Amino acid sequence: MSEAKLLTETPDTAPTRRRTAAALLIAGPAIFLLAEFIAAMAWTNPPYSYTYHFISDLGVHGPSTLFGQYMYSPLAWVMNTGFIGFGITILAGIAALGGLSGWRRWAALVPAALLAVGGVLLGLFPGSGEAMKDGTGGFHALGAMAGFIGGNVLAIVVGSMRRRVGLSPGSGRGLVAVGVIGLVSMVAYFADVMSGANIVVGLIERGAVHPFLIGLIYAGVSIWRCGVTSGNESE
Repeated sequence: MSEAKLLTETPDTAPTRRRTAAALLIAGPAIFLLAEFIAAMAWTNPPYSYTYHFISDLGVHGPSTLFGQYMYSPLAWVMNTGFIGFGITILAGIAALGGLSGWRRWAALVPAALLAVGGVLLGLFPGSGEAMKDGTGGFHALGAMAGFIGGNVLAIVVGSMRRRVGLSPGSGRGLVAVGVIGLVSMVAYFADVMSGANIVVGLIERGAVHPFLIGLIYAGVSIWRCGVTSGNESE
């Protein structure tokens, strides 16, 4: 047996890879949620509302107005950095995840890549009133759609392949559930916006985003624990 093959089959390889993937899957959603919180806390006049305001409002320094919402986010750069960073980090976590090969690996990588691209578009093209006039608002809307679909489909895919990635049955079912909740919330969100009602639109939008973020954090924690257990057993 060659030295290279021996190196790839050392007992510590799999647990280390699991812990790397787990850490990235925890960090990605944490980046988004922390950036959102920091930007929201800086928006004080009038106070930012998680129920009323769009998430994207936090990435608009402004002042600007769109869909009847006044936007002025003093730390817009924090939210936009979070948009760009969170999806890329989650994609890296999925790429590092062991147990998947062939079509299963691509089934996870494609929605993760869609999420990453969506996050980059959201961060580079803030959704301001001016953006709707100069044409860049279309890129922002495309990024939002890619993020909604990519993140929730990813949760469903990873949850469905729970055995291969090292998740418990409960964790797998939970991921599938949050993905379904997210997709339903996405439809409700777009219906709310297109109707012009804007009834608790911020809360509905977060229903399309926060569940899959929390689900991925939980999955990361579960995978980390599995990696630690595997590492201890191999010693």
